[in-house]
Amino acid sequence: MSFKQIIINIDSQRAEQLSDIFFDLGALSVSIEDEHEGTELEQPIFNEPGMIVEALWEHSKVVVLFDDLADVASLVSAAEIELDATFSYVQENVDDQDWVRLTQSQFEPIEVTPNLFIVPSWHSIPNANATGIILDPGLAFGTGSHPTTFMCLRWIAENIIPELEVLDYGCGSGILAITAKKVGAKLVDGVDIDAQAIESSLYNAEVNQVMVNFCLPNQFVAKQYDVVIANILSNPLRMLASALASYVKPCGQIILSGILESQIEEMCEIYAQWFVMSTYTIQEGWACLHGVKK
Repeated sequence: MSFKQIIINIDSQRAEQLSDIFFDLGALSVSIEDEHEGTELEQPIFNEPGMIVEALWEHSKVVVLFDDLADVASLVSAAEIELDATFSYVQENVDDQDWVRLTQSQFEPIEVTPNLFIVPSWHSIPNANATGIILDPGLAFGTGSHPTTFMCLRWIAENIIPELEVLDYGCGSGILAITAKKVGAKLVDGVDIDAQAIESSLYNAEVNQVMVNFCLPNQFVAKQYDVVIANILSNPLRMLASALASYVKPCGQIILSGILESQIEEMCEIYAQWFVMSTYTIQEGWACLHGVKK
């Protein structure tokens, strides 16, 4: 069996509308991608914990899949009438194949350190003696591939020891909290404002066979921790500074991520009221900050 696929280059303002139109016309699938994908003009758009994507790529392409019997020319004509615009397209035939297996083959384990890997459920851990965090790609709340999450994971792998109590504030998929528990933290709590994030975190904790206390802010009983990790963005980190500081024990540590390299100085000044701040690491324009409470 084969399918018909068309690719339409279009501006970001109309890409989503066109996508909806083709779904209404019976398309099997529709995706919006970067027209410049794979070139030096490619524009990365990430959707990690706390991040809001305000716009698609300025130059987008809409990829539409139809069954083999579809009258593509008529469907495109109907879409043009609905959108009140004309556009050119490229058509190609796509052979049927095992899409699940093909998709899975694109995702390999992520090595955080030689002793810590983030592993899709269909893979085994490359190093049998390493700790593996089972987490499948495609989650809305982060899987470790983004620099903001990766830097926190590395800090956890290098610094968490058994007697520590840890809070992951803005836990998303639960990846940081689960990793902290799996590498030996005594107690780990996770908080997020999104109920779906909490549901995702609880599921991932069960898959990884660890006990982490995940909850919404209104269920969170404030206490002090040895380590507080907040992988969110600069705006909430500004607003939550006093609260996050209050959750850290004297001489305890805070890890802040989701900060652009250009925001390091400002964020360090804000948190210097309570902490001796330093830059733990920088990756791809993002910074991870470390602080020790005074």
